[in-house]
Amino acid sequence: MRHSQLDKELSLLLMLTEGKAYTVQQLCDRIDVSRRSLYYYLEFLKDYGFIVERHGTSYSIDRNSPFFTRLLRTVHFTEDEAVVMRRLLERVDDHSIQVRHLKQKLDRYYDLGILDDVTEHKQEANNIEMLYEAIKLNRQVIIHSYSSSNSKKQSDRIVEPFLFLGNNNEVRCYEPTTKQNKTFKVSRMGSVELLADEWQYEKEHKVVYTDLFGFNGETRFPVRMRLDRTAYNLLTEEYPAALSSLTPDGQYHWLLNTEVCNYLGIGRFVMGLFENIEIIEGDGLKAFLREKLKGMMDSLVH
Repeated sequence: MRHSQLDKELSLLLMLTEGKAYTVQQLCDRIDVSRRSLYYYLEFLKDYGFIVERHGTSYSIDRNSPFFTRLLRTVHFTEDEAVVMRRLLERVDDHSIQVRHLKQKLDRYYDLGILDDVTEHKQEANNIEMLYEAIKLNRQVIIHSYSSSNSKKQSDRIVEPFLFLGNNNEVRCYEPTTKQNKTFKVSRMGSVELLADEWQYEKEHKVVYTDLFGFNGETRFPVRMRLDRTAYNLLTEEYPAALSSLTPDGQYHWLLNTEVCNYLGIGRFVMGLFENIEIIEGDGLKAFLREKLKGMMDSLVH
């Protein structure tokens, strides 16, 4: 009989996460239980970490419940995996509603708008695909007609690409002619040609870290903060990759453990939600915020 009870519990869970608010009577009718049993099931869900919300006479489950957070972290794709899937979907019949839904989900959670308009961004998409191939095969490439913001000129660059950055808008490469690691913007590339030559300078590759807020650097600064639900919602909506760095702290708070390359990005986020965030670890971030707030106060006084 436990099987029948579990079936009702799962049916109730699915209804409460549909994005609709059902009344008690609607829930009882849909899963065929008494009001007393329904309240028992609701308490059971609460005990297992689901945030059951009541809206007048209606009920729903908050999708930010710890259970869903843990589940999403388990099935969360890396940005590299998401882009590969997005490129594969471009080759499938676009009339399929399932394909369109998959594209929309990937774009919503991984900010892959760069591949939305296949015609407009076809060359950029091809460049990304070629760079992925080079990284996978440990091969050199020629970046043709790269437009440099420093020299203000276009030139061909022979490089060894080894890491994508910034939602795949940039790629980290080692350039043998200058003996330097450089970050190249995909949007400034004319085309990318895969060479037969394998990497020759792998020991010189210096991995640059990209933090949650899109800043790159080789130096990292640890930060630990406590977020309430408002800060949690805004962070995960704007920066979905943050989910892997968040852990529940009670029913209504989350801990963010991460590293940043620059305090500017995370500083802007904290200043906009100062009352919703507690900085637990990050003396450098606190000093950055004190300096910024002092500057703001001074500008208001004068």
